[in-house]
Amino acid sequence: MGLMYEKQIRVTEEHIDQNNHVNNVQYVHWVEEVAAEHWNLLKHTTEYVNDVWMLLDHHIQYKKQVYLNDVITVKTYPQTPEGAKQPRKVEFYCNDELVVDSSTLWILFDPEAKKIKRLEKDWLEKLI
Repeated sequence: MGLMYEKQIRVTEEHIDQNNHVNNVQYVHWVEEVAAEHWNLLKHTTEYVNDVWMLLDHHIQYKKQVYLNDVITVKTYPQTPEGAKQPRKVEFYCNDELVVDSSTLWILFDPEAKKIKRLEKDWLEKLI
């Protein structure tokens, strides 16, 4: 699996808004969904199995519209940690062209202790 996760999504009616393209809110949903899917595949290899990621900040740049029946390839990967914050990229491609670019910041949260976890600087290297 590694630090890159990829999936494909076929655009359906539920993803389309009144302007007949993928709704911007849908992309935010996909950003959270694909990050969670990736973590669920990786967490069993870490000491953070019971912890959860919480979205702290997100920036999305919409470059091109996507329409009904288009197939989107979503790629996501974590970037170098920034203290307690874990940056993650989520990129959306349609026909091999970047259509949406997302940069997010996450924090790892211990739900039992109700505290943010501070990760080691090299924690991602241990996943490779």
